[in-house]
Amino acid sequence: MSDARSTPLYCPYCGEEDLYPNEASHGAWECHSCARVFTVKFNGLLSRGVKK
Repeated sequence: MSDARSTPLYCPYCGEEDLYPNEASHGAWECHSCARVFTVKFNGLLSRGVKK
């Protein structure tokens, strides 16, 4: 696994793509369309059996 971080493609609140990294907090993104700052966190994968 690499250290590169994925960037969100759109704002989860308004759906616009006008996103920029937020310099005030690490890992946060700011939307210039709706003026919200948000983070995206990956919690893990579900443990499910393999379907055949």
